[in-house]
Amino acid sequence: MSGHSKWSTIKRKKGALDAKRGKIFGKLAKEVTVAARLGGGDPTGNPRLRAAIAAAKAENMPNDNITRAIRKGTGEGGGAALEELFLEGYGPAGVALMVETLTDNKNRTVSDVRHLITKYGGNLGEPGCVAWMFDKKGVIVFERQGVNEDALLEAALECGAEDLQSDETQFEVLTDPAGFLEVKEALEAKGFQPDLAEVQMRPKTTIKIDEEKSAQQVLKLVELLEEHDDVSDVFANFDIPDHLLEALL
Repeated sequence: MSGHSKWSTIKRKKGALDAKRGKIFGKLAKEVTVAARLGGGDPTGNPRLRAAIAAAKAENMPNDNITRAIRKGTGEGGGAALEELFLEGYGPAGVALMVETLTDNKNRTVSDVRHLITKYGGNLGEPGCVAWMFDKKGVIVFERQGVNEDALLEAALECGAEDLQSDETQFEVLTDPAGFLEVKEALEAKGFQPDLAEVQMRPKTTIKIDEEKSAQQVLKLVELLEEHDDVSDVFANFDIPDHLLEALL
């Protein structure tokens, strides 16, 4: 089970995201803008924009905000151009990090991310230094309680998913990134409502961290990176036991 998925769903349960609603809206708006800039402002023919709008609506982002972000992406709203940038490196306990950013100032973003990673005993590496450890996958997460595994597996395969993985508390439906939104919508139409649905850089192997101090350092670094205005998402290959993850969040 992906540490990123656990991290995200536990934070949602504890309401950490609600406390930072304005910052979340800003990050979501950036993704909508970039998606519109790269693929046009019509979500029907732009899967990335459609996914970005769905993510924004899932967080109850006002329609006016979404419309402004699309207009900015298509050149109607002005503002500085945004650039996508993946930064890679290592954090505490040798954890591999991939930091997804959207920025109007590459030098500022690289400097800020390097400072945070170095502060926690890690180092920012060259492009490609950890990317080979990850696969890009659509991930749709369901709480195990109240969901029939056989029914979900059958529905997921019928909808075009690649795999179903599980642990004691969750199911994860894995998809090809290109078909992620279609699989999500098809599962929802069959009555399966996900707790989390996003495209992730998913680690091929993980580093188990069961020592509290190291786990605390890793989670603090990831949290600080996620809070940065230019950072869209952070992916890492840590595997922290559920009881320790719950206690530290």
